[in-house]
Amino acid sequence: MMSRNQIIGDSKNHFFANFGKRFFAWMMAQSSSTYNKILGDVYDGLRLRKRSLFSSLEGKVLEIGPGTGPNLPYYPKDIHWIEIEPNPHMHSYLEKQAEKLSLKIDLRIGNAEWLDVEDNSIDTVVSTLVLCSVSNIDYTLQAILRVLKPGGRFLFIEHVAAPQGTVLRQLQSTISPIWKAIGDGCHPDRETWIALGNAGFASVHYERFDAKLPIVSPHIIGVAIK
Repeated sequence: MMSRNQIIGDSKNHFFANFGKRFFAWMMAQSSSTYNKILGDVYDGLRLRKRSLFSSLEGKVLEIGPGTGPNLPYYPKDIHWIEIEPNPHMHSYLEKQAEKLSLKIDLRIGNAEWLDVEDNSIDTVVSTLVLCSVSNIDYTLQAILRVLKPGGRFLFIEHVAAPQGTVLRQLQSTISPIWKAIGDGCHPDRETWIALGNAGFASVHYERFDAKLPIVSPHIIGVAIK
């Protein structure tokens, strides 16, 4: 079984890794509102689509990698919200955001491949801009399937790889090592839609959109059903 140190990297040998996680948490806290404003203003009402995507949430909702809590303003107040955030330096920002919105939080230690949640117990899993940075996306999707109830939903908004043969795809692949180093493991060229299609969901529905952002402009938004 994985230890707490293995999960969150809390050891003397991981000083520099933890410094990077602390900086990334601070950076995300500063940029989340700006990012959401860009998404809402630049292309065809994504803010409204995001609100619509989360409007029917009920029961037990698990969010993986909630970061500093940018999705919280879209959540109904009466859900049982469970969050698994492996970066401990995100937790204080997350708790402050939840308190501001009067949301009860159930914060648990873990990561996307190792979810501290019982099998078949979750009504909805939420992931926004998380699948790009997990160590193994296939393991992550299997973990999501494990915890979802039969008929449960996986809601996602993710940036993805540009089409093969395009200049942007070549740029994404070239810059990937640097991007992962400064972005807490983020892969700018991950073909997330392929992994979703191969994971074993009963159905996967998504649409593509252009976020008009440097490097990570291509996005997908959708729902997968167990």
